Amino acid sequence: MKNRGCWLLAAVILLLLRPVTAQSRADSIGGLPETDPKTIGLDPAHLGWVDQAVQAAIEKQEIPGAVVLVARHGRIGYLKAFGNRSLKPDEEAMTTDTVFDMASLTKVMATTPTVMMLVERGTVRLGDRVRRYLPQFTGGGKESITLRELLTHFSGLKPDFDLSRPWQGHEAALQELWRETTDRQPGKEFVYSDLNFIALGEIVHVASGQTLDAFASEQIYAPLGMRDTRFNPPPDWRPRIAPTEPRNRTLAYLKGEGTFAPSEEILRGEVHDPTAWRMGGVAGHAGLFSGARDVAIYAQMLLNGGIYGRARILMPLTVQAMTSPQSPGESADIRGFGWDIDTSYSSPRGDIFRGGFGHTGFTGTSRWVSPETDSFVVILSNRVHPDGKGDATRLRAVIANIVAASISDPGGK
Repeated sequence: MKNRGCWLLAAVILLLLRPVTAQSRADSIGGLPETDPKTIGLDPAHLGWVDQAVQAAIEKQEIPGAVVLVARHGRIGYLKAFGNRSLKPDEEAMTTDTVFDMASLTKVMATTPTVMMLVERGTVRLGDRVRRYLPQFTGGGKESITLRELLTHFSGLKPDFDLSRPWQGHEAALQELWRETTDRQPGKEFVYSDLNFIALGEIVHVASGQTLDAFASEQIYAPLGMRDTRFNPPPDWRPRIAPTEPRNRTLAYLKGEGTFAPSEEILRGEVHDPTAWRMGGVAGHAGLFSGARDVAIYAQMLLNGGIYGRARILMPLTVQAMTSPQSPGESADIRGFGWDIDTSYSSPRGDIFRGGFGHTGFTGTSRWVSPETDSFVVILSNRVHPDGKGDATRLRAVIANIVAASISDPGGK
């Protein structure tokens, strides 16, 4: 019995001393807790206006439905699902665990943080020219473009590829990138461009030795416990994924033609963005899928200075640099590294929040983070369902105004 007790004690000690893996960290973290909004300085009566605003947008057919999450001081004070996530071919009610095509939130939830991780490790430097990592990124005025200019959208590159050109696959996309030319002098003018983040996604691949999706999953989503976040979601996620619209409509945006016949079937679990689709679903500018609770974990990590639970993703000064003005010169368009601060894309800030940072996604997703009030607003919709005619722009600002006005103690903790 004595020996048995010694072995049992040794086993317990070994268990306690075992390495904490990314998966074990994820299992122990969990999402943000929910609380009575009054305990975090939010007026619940005023937050009720969010319900009316979303319902009005649904009635005007601006969106089929939405999930809205408001958090402050590390706790969720408001989380509701509205309307339907699917209208065609069948109606399905929206649920708070719905997974959305995040579209351009991929830029700040996958590409930006992985680039900044590589900066922290000394693997890349933002002042380096892109061709240091991608030697074929030359010609057409691209030689002087830096990683900093890609991250701030001051590269001078066009907004997107010419999708009237038929191509398919990751390598084919890179060939299109090599042949691109600048429209403007790098570093002089803000032009929001998916090409910037396609290039950054490839830099992450080259510099880390892992594809963007693998690196982001291993270094960000698993440690944070973001179980509903990934590129190319598996088939068993499909019932919870908000559908978008048919592939033939996504290609019609840019008069593009794929090598495969466009389908009339409404997309569900397949990336909406036509360029990311042609690249196999993984790209630096689009392709990520996620849900409201996971987006909240990521936003809280940023408010915490790069840490959530026991998982440190970025260092505090890195987060500060990402979310501070980094636009070159005297530009009126203010961007951080990846993040929007004050441009024509800042609708999720509304009219009352002062400062902060955020991003939008073409499919109807958005997030705005307000460090001053220690709060953030997540609005996830599939406004392109079922026919691409919806518009969530005004709703984003309206909800931000309601939330900002509901904060009773702006500086409180």
